[in-house]
Amino acid sequence: MTEHFDALETRSAAEREAAQMAALSAQVAHAKSATAAFAELLADVDPATVSSRDALARLPVIRKHALLERQKASRATGGDPFGGFSATVRGPQMQRVYASPGPIYEPEGTARDYWRAGRALYAAGFRAGDLVHNSFSYHMTPGAFILESGALAVGCTVFPAGTGQTEQQLQALTELRPDAYTGTPSFLRILLEKAQEAGVDTRCLRKASVGGEACPPSLTAWFQEQGVAVYQTYATADLGLVAYETPAREGLVLDEGVIVEIVRPGTGDPVPEGEVGELVVTTLNPVYPLIRFGTGDLSAILPGTCPTGRTAPRIKGWMGRADQTTKIKGMFVHPAQVADIVRRFPEVLKARLVVRGEMANDQMCLQVEAREASEGLAGRIELAVREVTKLRGDVQVCAPGSLPNDGKVIEDARSYQ
Repeated sequence: MTEHFDALETRSAAEREAAQMAALSAQVAHAKSATAAFAELLADVDPATVSSRDALARLPVIRKHALLERQKASRATGGDPFGGFSATVRGPQMQRVYASPGPIYEPEGTARDYWRAGRALYAAGFRAGDLVHNSFSYHMTPGAFILESGALAVGCTVFPAGTGQTEQQLQALTELRPDAYTGTPSFLRILLEKAQEAGVDTRCLRKASVGGEACPPSLTAWFQEQGVAVYQTYATADLGLVAYETPAREGLVLDEGVIVEIVRPGTGDPVPEGEVGELVVTTLNPVYPLIRFGTGDLSAILPGTCPTGRTAPRIKGWMGRADQTTKIKGMFVHPAQVADIVRRFPEVLKARLVVRGEMANDQMCLQVEAREASEGLAGRIELAVREVTKLRGDVQVCAPGSLPNDGKVIEDARSYQ
């Protein structure tokens, strides 16, 4: 029995990079020609020149709030509900439309395993003939369909349990005796605890793919004690599968159908490997060709490759949210403003705005790593802070590498007690 979903997982890094960069240029051309949004956003971009990561990094990042704003503006005038981002229209090539909170509407194409989740489920041990108890929601959002399509691609049979009705789900689990589970880790725990209370045998359930919320190592260990091997799948309604856990349990391996960058929050600037930043994804999906989509999630690239033989890059997993907008003395301060200040000073490598104090007594200090602390640097930065944020703040110049590597651009250390 093969240990890999397909040959793409074990190709050389150089082969993957060459193939993805060639596909990137074609995807940019497709997005410009097939969608109104990217025709506008990339109006001055020659797709033929976007064939490297450096070229990709020069394109604008499209964040979720901007996607929502474009969709709302378009819908308000009776226009395209997708805000001009979908490359297909309703009909034979669009089998479903979903709504995520916002609402943001997402199209689903007709390709087999459209969301590419089969790769993640295969890594989690799902195999042809397994019965999968799918407890993701089938209501409006695509979560259940993402995992169901992946299970079908592997050759599994799916029980569409959906959410809620715990007692009925437990009955189905008892009588159908599924091999695997897909859903949130919290609901899986509820099912297993209810089964224990009722004296129900759940030894049939041996593997699970979980997502939608964090699954810390302590919870993974608890599931292991119950005889269930749980693996995390990171997918979104906009992008489909982004990354997935393997039996090595060393981070999450990136999917073969996406190009991932880690950028400094509030910017589109890639950070050095290993540094925490915002996960920005370009999907090679022709139906919904999102270019440099900012997920708002923090992560970091891990060095090396997965011990399972999969050669794609890996990320550490979900490490928090990149949107660290904070209100200080009644004024909102955004990570993008911190980035604006940093860009004004070439000697500054990195910055972190720390807000301290008690209620109604906010004090902020911009900590900056600098190659060399030239005379008067702190004073000049203080003036820039006041100009950009309209607030007064101190500046502390630090040695390179001294600030925490946690992706935070704004740290709210205030006390509200």
